[in-house]
Amino acid sequence: MTLSRRKFLVKSSLSLAGTMFLSNQLFAAGNAVSPTVGIQLYSVRDDMKIDPLGTLKQLAAMGYKNVEHANYVDRKFYGYSAAEFKKVLDDLGLKMPSGHTVMDGTHWDATKKDFSDSWKETVEDAAICGQKYVISPWLDDSLRKTYSGLLGMLDVFNKSGELCKKSGMKFGYHNHDFEFKESLNGKKVYDIILAHTDPKLVIQQMDIGNMYGAGGRALDILKKHPGRFESMHVKDEIKITGKGEMGGGYESTILGKGILPVKQIVDLFKKSGGTTEFIIEQESYQGKTPLESSKEDLKVMKSWGYS
Repeated sequence: MTLSRRKFLVKSSLSLAGTMFLSNQLFAAGNAVSPTVGIQLYSVRDDMKIDPLGTLKQLAAMGYKNVEHANYVDRKFYGYSAAEFKKVLDDLGLKMPSGHTVMDGTHWDATKKDFSDSWKETVEDAAICGQKYVISPWLDDSLRKTYSGLLGMLDVFNKSGELCKKSGMKFGYHNHDFEFKESLNGKKVYDIILAHTDPKLVIQQMDIGNMYGAGGRALDILKKHPGRFESMHVKDEIKITGKGEMGGGYESTILGKGILPVKQIVDLFKKSGGTTEFIIEQESYQGKTPLESSKEDLKVMKSWGYS
């Protein structure tokens, strides 16, 4: 996710599965839950801005079955109400298991001990669209200045999980790079997040590319936290001259063309990560169009046995 996308998402932001024990048993038994492949619509953000319906039609024609939104503004997805967008997806044979809407400090009223109407509406509209996960893809600097402040927000994450559970969903968190750069009380922020969120209520959606420039390595994290990652953003990365997408000198590219062992990662996360949702996201294109890149990425995933 780029800095511009962070701003985009912050603007946009104005019981399903059983226990982890059961999840681990399913995967130990040969991964009885079939994984699915989708695309994060931020990959084709400019196309979605110009012609959302036409873009979705092209993605469906490529063979995509799932999409993940990154645009929810004033109770609308890409200009459509929740019910309208659900019909658009249904008509194209698409599903939207998850979506990105930033949760910020204004969404929880500590005095009333309740969520804001806007966050309740976010969850309500996600349920109308058939989502399984309501995912926040950012954690503002102000919410992670201190250890106690971060723990307070993680408690809100768990409360959001309880709210989502009432509608048959889970709350989720999506990482960037700061979680692996920053530490509080001698612990990496990402380790704190994993330690203080309830896996029955809050899923972790691992972005294997965002973390790379900050030293985060998906396979190492999996060893420490097996079974914690129901969803993944599947990316490959190349080294570039300049800051790159996350400021670490890397940008995303066609799967299999970069330096990440992407197939090894997705295979191991399918086996022991608890991962059932694999979501392609590419934010830089090296001269190709976003739609051309999306088509190639899906072709690669299918060649690896994921569809």
